[in-house]
Amino acid sequence: MKRIILFLISVFPIILCAQIKITGKVVDTLGPIAGANIILQTSEDKIIGAISNIDGNFSIETEKNIYKFTISYVGYTSYTQNIILENTLDLGTITLKEDTNTLEEVVIISKKKLIEQKADRVIFNVENSIVASNGDAMDALKVTPGLQVRNEGINIFGKGNSQVMINDRLIPLTGEELTNYLNSISGDDIKKIEVITAPPAKYDASGNGGLINIVLKTGVENSWKNRVSLIHNIDTYNFTSFRNSFSYRKDKLNISASIDKTRGNIRGLEDFQVFYPNNTWDININTKDSKRAFSGRLLLDYDISNKTTIGIQYFGNQTQPGISDRSVTRIMNPYNTIDSLLVNNGNENVKRLSHSLNLHAITKLDTLGRSISVDADYFTFEADRNRIFKTESFDANNNFQNINLSANTTSLQSIENKSLKVDIEHPFKSVNMSYGARISSVNSESSISFFNTESGTPVLDSNISNTFEYKEKNQALYINTSKKVNNKLQLQMGLRFEATQTEGFSKNLNQTNTNSYSKLFPTLYVSFEKNDNNSFNFSYSKRIDRPSFNNLNPFRVFVSSNTYSEGNPFLQPNFTDNFELKHTYKGKLTTNVFFNVKNDMSGTIFTSDIESNTQIVTRDNFLNQYVFGLGESYTFNKLKWLQSQNNFTLIHIKSEFTKPFYAPLQNGFSYILSSNNNIKLSDVSDLQVNANYESDVQYGLFSIGSASSVDLGYSTSFFNKSLQLSILVKDIFNASALNNFESTVNDVRQVYGQNRNNRYLRFSMRYSFGNKKINEKRRNFGNEEETRRAN
Repeated sequence: MKRIILFLISVFPIILCAQIKITGKVVDTLGPIAGANIILQTSEDKIIGAISNIDGNFSIETEKNIYKFTISYVGYTSYTQNIILENTLDLGTITLKEDTNTLEEVVIISKKKLIEQKADRVIFNVENSIVASNGDAMDALKVTPGLQVRNEGINIFGKGNSQVMINDRLIPLTGEELTNYLNSISGDDIKKIEVITAPPAKYDASGNGGLINIVLKTGVENSWKNRVSLIHNIDTYNFTSFRNSFSYRKDKLNISASIDKTRGNIRGLEDFQVFYPNNTWDININTKDSKRAFSGRLLLDYDISNKTTIGIQYFGNQTQPGISDRSVTRIMNPYNTIDSLLVNNGNENVKRLSHSLNLHAITKLDTLGRSISVDADYFTFEADRNRIFKTESFDANNNFQNINLSANTTSLQSIENKSLKVDIEHPFKSVNMSYGARISSVNSESSISFFNTESGTPVLDSNISNTFEYKEKNQALYINTSKKVNNKLQLQMGLRFEATQTEGFSKNLNQTNTNSYSKLFPTLYVSFEKNDNNSFNFSYSKRIDRPSFNNLNPFRVFVSSNTYSEGNPFLQPNFTDNFELKHTYKGKLTTNVFFNVKNDMSGTIFTSDIESNTQIVTRDNFLNQYVFGLGESYTFNKLKWLQSQNNFTLIHIKSEFTKPFYAPLQNGFSYILSSNNNIKLSDVSDLQVNANYESDVQYGLFSIGSASSVDLGYSTSFFNKSLQLSILVKDIFNASALNNFESTVNDVRQVYGQNRNNRYLRFSMRYSFGNKKINEKRRNFGNEEETRRAN
């Protein structure tokens, strides 16, 4: 008994000591810091250490004593505090401050990888790419690994249409409008591009292919910087862009602003063949497109206290593009000789204006990391389009026969979106939780007037003219949890609920279409670090793809007398289930396997009226699709002067019709190869060599021909890197254009090709002054998916 008592006396204090715990969280001005060193040191030089996890949290169990407590991380000033540890202690949130001298050294001797692989996203560091940083945002997206930019569509290869965000905010445009907007953003203002294949529940569930987030640069604390850029592009025609960006950050105030102005022209070439039963139409289109754009953005944040920050963001874009086009249609008989000609000359003037305003506030509720943020968003878009065209008929000898059609089409479109969002971060000891809610409303009105001008006097055609009003309301709730099970395993789960009500009214048809639906969107992530060399990630997400506003409009928009496009007010949203498994070896070789199921997809259908020889573009829900994919990504950086990122993706698409459809299905394998190489010629000069190849693609109704591109860029700096000059040759062999875009519907085969300024020579000059240290500040906007469908 005596021995037992002595044993308990000796062990009991140890048990008590083992139960003493010190916890806390390490952050900087941007968020949690993972991998920070946590040190406890006694007067006897006994040292106990740990590191912070991915959420910045740390926990150390030790005995009672007096300690020197230190937190250190590269690029930050160390935090030191003497503590007397007698009971379990929570130090709360500790903010590290940037070490200016250390940061300068890191910028000089270290460089981020061109491509970084994360659990739920791939990060392309644009600032390390000459081709990407010397152009605009569209140029950067075109060379982002895994992305496919064709015919004004931006897709994650094998996964479908993707939405584009700027600083976590969805851009309220699609199609041509989105392209114009991204053309106005300087690549040099972009820090990185994140390709998020399975977005967490916090984000809207829209976009089958996931999200693409463009993160812009801002200045570091207590600094200011201004950058002036002049870019000149040379092809058949030329255009020039002037850009200026400014950042200021001091004490409680953070300001970032930029303006962009572009003037000039680009050339567009299109070819289109329609194989009717009794004849063939061979159409060639040559366009001169004017680029007239002015845009600006402003970010202002102010810390009204140590716990609360308020701010405003504004994005504005004004474009006045014009198109002068001429198309020649050769109508060939079965003997492959010309029967007749159709010549169409057209001019189109467009005025577009968009404003996006965000007001936000974030408050830290305590030192445990709990916070609440509120976002109020307002978006407006207006478009005024006027197109004049005349189609004339000629015989085989080019003798004038008659005017086939002469018309003037005017259209107006206005969209207004309002939204309010609340997000709450609520960490617990065992799990981190976030939840929130959002409501939004959209009001859209479109009108089109068609005037026949063959007589010389415009005559309104009420059968084609129309007014369409569309209203949409959306309510959403979400909850997201994440937990670090142990040092190797992390879990994250989320659930989002969205309810939507829509109403569309066609004045010409006197028809109202309503729809109401609710859906749950789960997400799941599992991350497993087997050892230092091998890590595994699994993700699942459910997504929705809603039709754009224009695709819902039952308008007939005529391009010529024999070609028109019309929307479908009965279009329904479609849903996708995404599964992905990823393995990373030594942080350099990444293998991912993915599988997507897309239900009741809507798409574009190219049909033809055989009797009238008319080409018609329509939309409908008609397809289920199953996509299997395998991807490989390898980074080579063993040579100091070379950084090479190489990617390969193989997919197989299987489609099936959901309704009777007289057309052959296009199924098969396709692949994409890319290699981005940065060669360091000297301390101030770099050479960029990029190459990519996309094989033939078959999906649904369509097949697309192969395409390739080789880009060569050179950049050099002067005056301590304040002045940068660069030259870029894009698509040296002019082989990246859309070609053999083919479908066969109702036994009529159509083949389309397009080349819009794909090959060009670009000169750019940039001058920077002020503080050159760049940091990123990200803001999650509340203006979500509805507004991006504005086109």
